[in-house]
Amino acid sequence: MKRFVTSLFLVLPLVSVVFLHSVFADSKKPASPPPEQVYMKEKPDAPSQDANSLSGKIVETMNSGGYTYLCIEKDGKKTWVAVLEMKVAVGQEISLQPGYEMVNFTSKTLNRTFDKIIFSTGPASDQGAGDTKDFHGKTMSKGTEVAVNEKISVEKASGKDAYTIAELYAKSVELDKKNIVVRGKVVKVSSGIMGKNWLHIQDGSGNQKDSSNDLVVTSQDIASVGDVVTATGTLFKDKDFGSGYKYDVIVEQANIKK
Repeated sequence: MKRFVTSLFLVLPLVSVVFLHSVFADSKKPASPPPEQVYMKEKPDAPSQDANSLSGKIVETMNSGGYTYLCIEKDGKKTWVAVLEMKVAVGQEISLQPGYEMVNFTSKTLNRTFDKIIFSTGPASDQGAGDTKDFHGKTMSKGTEVAVNEKISVEKASGKDAYTIAELYAKSVELDKKNIVVRGKVVKVSSGIMGKNWLHIQDGSGNQKDSSNDLVVTSQDIASVGDVVTATGTLFKDKDFGSGYKYDVIVEQANIKK
């Protein structure tokens, strides 16, 4: 019994040292990127801004969690904007691309809640900002989008897990959180958002009126508008990002092949 007590007193200090080292080591780790509640599915009533409202002089700025937060002042009005981390300075005139407004958005890395903040994909093209980088350091082009006037008709992918876009919407309940394969034409790309690339693809199936013709796919891979791609990933039904925004159907962590 005496030997057990003696051993216990020898072990306890060592355990304490290991525990404290673990706690302080974790506290020094870099902050994680903000949660995935920035890139939202476009809705007719989703608040957005024109380019003029995101132009002005920077009066306050800070970097945190892979983002640069800017307070822009124009004509006496101040607007908070967040972009992927970039080099800016107070007093600088800047013009940013339009974005989506979030209400009562809390940045955990800043420990601050913004009444209103706009998430932009970066500087407006007239500033010649060029490409930006995502959280993984990869060079990514800015968001691109084209209006698709042509009639899209893409052949369905092959295999037991293959579906058309219309089928994914129709069978979303049974396919929730399951792996699927889908083939379609890229009609919109927003790259480097929250460390991912966001592709809208269409294959000619579905209904434009209820948006069941358009599928959002997230991936570390990239493609260009007009590419016909095959996406293999996990389908999620009714994925809610908060603030009243959610995807009826979305495919995440997809591998993209042209």
